[in-house]
Amino acid sequence: MGEAIGGLLPVAVGVAISPFPIIGMVLMLLTPKAKPNGFSFLLGWVGGIAVAGTLVILVVNAIGASGDDHAPATWTYWLKLVLGVALLLLGVRRWQGRPHAGEEVALPKWMAALADFTPVRSVGLAVLLSAVNPKNLILVIGGATTLVQAELSTGQDVVAWAVFTVIATIGVAAPLGIYLFLGDRAVTVLDGLNAWMSTNNAAIMAVLILVFGTKLVGEAIAGIF
Repeated sequence: MGEAIGGLLPVAVGVAISPFPIIGMVLMLLTPKAKPNGFSFLLGWVGGIAVAGTLVILVVNAIGASGDDHAPATWTYWLKLVLGVALLLLGVRRWQGRPHAGEEVALPKWMAALADFTPVRSVGLAVLLSAVNPKNLILVIGGATTLVQAELSTGQDVVAWAVFTVIATIGVAAPLGIYLFLGDRAVTVLDGLNAWMSTNNAAIMAVLILVFGTKLVGEAIAGIF
């Protein structure tokens, strides 16, 4: 199981480093409903990652992730190849669309409405950003497929995916920790984090996506050929 978890960790870090969700959490913590919305967003994020991964694991297991020789089925590597290529294309698009020096950074329109969010809407937004966001969804599918290829027991799958979910949550949990433990200094730190992430999110995302796209493609090529 240790080897399987080791293979999942880089992918989980890729999910954790998600600029827009982190910015969303920061902005929620700067509103009057900081605590209820912040904890609700965190709950939705954890639930989205956990449920999406569980569904992928069940589907891949149902189809059959190993051949007669108990080696990973060839189709699982082709799936990783498709996912990796999709990430590479997404990364190139993000890099080409990054703002250049002096250009204003365009943020999603939903961020302007966060001050009016309720805990329920915060949960829903987190689920969308964690499990439906293209980059994260591809990484979750890739990670869950890698886990199934390891042919662990059901209990081990649960533990391994729980570890994945915890690691994947660090990014959005960090601002909440800052808010809870830094007291009066939290606003200054969160403002600085928001400014940096907003300015550099496109470059961060592009590099991150390209790296993990290359990782999936490499794993697929090694398994197929």
